Amino acid sequence: MATARSLYFALACCACLFAAPSGGIRWTLIRSRIAKEFPSVQQITTHDLAAWLADGKRAKPALLDVRAPEEFAVSHLPGARRVDPDATAAQVGLAKDAPIVTYCSVGYRSSGLADRLRQAGYSRVRNLDGSIFQWANEDRPLVRDGGPATLVHPFGGMWSGMLKKERRAPIGKK
Repeated sequence: MATARSLYFALACCACLFAAPSGGIRWTLIRSRIAKEFPSVQQITTHDLAAWLADGKRAKPALLDVRAPEEFAVSHLPGARRVDPDATAAQVGLAKDAPIVTYCSVGYRSSGLADRLRQAGYSRVRNLDGSIFQWANEDRPLVRDGGPATLVHPFGGMWSGMLKKERRAPIGKK
């Protein structure tokens, strides 16, 4: 079912990605589709997550990167752990009261995982609004192999327009 949902999401967003001259319109349509598909998933802004991660008095959330291994290998948020987009709550292996933030490229796959976790009784799970694409576009920190990174895997050709040109990694290369 997750694969069919992902395909539907890609097809639903395809027209807006190619027709919309403004990234703002694109993001608005993508966010609207995610909110409609996953109405119970709480979102956290990139600004709020960055503040949370910088707050030395607050327990850090588990950051779950819900992308494919090749995407994660290009870059990810510092401290993130990759999980399969179709992972179950049992495979995630975190306490149900642990603070968790999920993310992927734009937020669809990660909202799916956040929704499954919420349905399994996880009480403090949120999805990163705009996910790694927005995080990178705002020049927030990324890592690769333990060091700083600047490029992000664009997921696929039609999605690359969601990333600043200087942030796009060539597909098929690391």
